[in-house]
Amino acid sequence: MSARIAIYGGSFDPLTNGHFDVLKASLAVADEIVVAIGVHPGKAPLFSFEERVQLIEVSAESELGEDRARIKVVAFDGLLIEASRRYGASIMIRGLRDGTDLDYEMQMAGMNETMAPELQTVFLPASPSVRTITATLVRQIASMGGDIRPFVPAPVAAAIKKKFASRGR
Repeated sequence: MSARIAIYGGSFDPLTNGHFDVLKASLAVADEIVVAIGVHPGKAPLFSFEERVQLIEVSAESELGEDRARIKVVAFDGLLIEASRRYGASIMIRGLRDGTDLDYEMQMAGMNETMAPELQTVFLPASPSVRTITATLVRQIASMGGDIRPFVPAPVAAAIKKKFASRGR
C-alpha cells in the first residue's frame, strides 16, 4: 500500500499555534505531510523562506517527537495543486477557524476539484484555544512590542523578538 501524502500550504509567516494545531491534526489523516511554504517574489515577508523552514522544523522537532520524520518542508510558487502533484500528494489539508474561513475554503475546494479531481480537500477545524490567532495579528502585536508568546511556538517567539529588536523595536 502506498503512503497517503497530504500537502498543507500557506505562507507560515510566522508559523502560529493555529498552523501548528492543524499540522498536528493532519498527522492523523496522512502518513506524510508536505508543508508547502508559498513564496511570492512581490511580497516582503517578515521571515525569509529559509528562516520559515527552520522555524517549522525546530518547532516540529520539539513538539512532535518521532512524528517529525513524517513532515517535509518545501517551497512552492504558483498553484498549490501543482505543488501537490509535484510531491505526490492526494490530500490537501485546509485549516478552518470559523464560518468565514469555511465559505472561502469551500469555494477554493470547488475550484481545486475542477482543476485537480485526484486531489481531495480535507478540512480540519482549529482547536478553540487557537481559533482567533492569525499570522497578521501576530506580526502586528510584535511590531508594537506586545507579548506574542501565547500565539506562537517558543522558537518562533524568540525569532520574532530577535527580528524586531534588530529593527529597533
